[in-house]
Amino acid sequence: MGNSASQGVPAPSVSAAQPVTTASAASASGEKPKCKACCACPETKRARDACIVENGEENCSALIEAHKKCMRDAGFNI
Repeated sequence: MGNSASQGVPAPSVSAAQPVTTASAASASGEKPKCKACCACPETKRARDACIVENGEENCSALIEAHKKCMRDAGFNI
C-alpha cells in the first residue's frame, strides 16, 4: 500500500519540478527551452570549452559569444 502511493506521487512532482527550472530561465524571452541548459548547444559548447582550455578565456571571446547566442536562441536567458 505504501509503495504504490509513494511511487505515484514522486514521479509527477519530479517531472513538474524540472520544467519550472527551465521555464524560469526562459521567462524573460517568452520561449520555453526544449532541453536543460547543460544539454543545449553542444557544438558551440564543445568548441568554446576546447578554445578556453587551449588558449585561455581572454582569447576565445568570439566562441563564447557564439555559444551565448545559441543559448539565447534555444530560449535561455543569458
